[in-house]
Amino acid sequence: MKAALVCGAGGFIGSHLVKRLKRDGFWVRGVDLKFPDYTDTAADDFVIGDLRDQAVCDRIVDRRFDEVYQLAADMGGAGYIFTGENDATIMHNSALINLNMAERLYRRNIRRVFYSSSACIYPAHNQETPIRPICSEDSAYPAAPDSEYGWEKLFSERLFLAYNRNHGMQARIARYHNIFGPEGTWTGGKEKAPAAICRKVASAADGDAIEIWGDGTQTRSFLYIDECIEGTMRLTRSDFEGPVNIGSEEMISINQLVDLVADVAGKTIHKHHISGPLGVRGRTSDNSLIAQRLDWRPSRPLRAGIEQTYDWIDRQRKAALPSDKAMNS
Repeated sequence: MKAALVCGAGGFIGSHLVKRLKRDGFWVRGVDLKFPDYTDTAADDFVIGDLRDQAVCDRIVDRRFDEVYQLAADMGGAGYIFTGENDATIMHNSALINLNMAERLYRRNIRRVFYSSSACIYPAHNQETPIRPICSEDSAYPAAPDSEYGWEKLFSERLFLAYNRNHGMQARIARYHNIFGPEGTWTGGKEKAPAAICRKVASAADGDAIEIWGDGTQTRSFLYIDECIEGTMRLTRSDFEGPVNIGSEEMISINQLVDLVADVAGKTIHKHHISGPLGVRGRTSDNSLIAQRLDWRPSRPLRAGIEQTYDWIDRQRKAALPSDKAMNS
């Protein structure tokens, strides 16, 4: 039986990835600071441990793995990444995790490694317009990421590519673009835009207004979790090292996203625009390279993913309410 290690298995993408690997017949070890928040882990072995600690890394990499997925990172939505208040923590924690893991995997002669980078590595000056942002893989240099989170991701891309060149590792690198879906963070300050908007709309009465950061014309694309996992597996098992975008090309403004969620909810929702951290003005995935090298593009429409995500978040929200309020919401 093949074996896989998933670092960050308690997180949103990691927990879904563990389920997929189990369906593919793998024995799976997961590691994270916590178990998944909303479901039991499907991992055969789950280690609660801090990958900033070298001793923990030595303990989890105690055998050969056919595939290793390094998704562990200090991350969150715009309210966590773009305020500047968490920059040192983000850079220190994520860089240390990647340095520790790259070295331990090399020492164990584990070659097939996936590293999850981010669209935040792309130069901010190429994303100043919400209409035609430039996010092709070859636009990453000259480097000018939009945040310290992006700078750390770019450094770690280069770290794994250097291990490929110097140590024969076969790391595969994807730049994720705004992954969303059920079982993702939906409250607490680290949630991303689709989850935050779904929560706000679900909590609002028909005709209410919800708060939106900025003027709402900033654009993004959002990729449903199942599509992300499929692209990740295809890349990991391919002969292409990347980096390559894994995201959707269905670009939408934040105002349009609110309207879409409201329509899914069957509500009329107004927008109250306030100041807040925004990130770049426009961003969407350019999928030309992944289509060329892996013969694959995501196919699920945004609305289909929002329908499933909204339903899940609404149920979570109601379950968290006192019983009398849940009955009347």
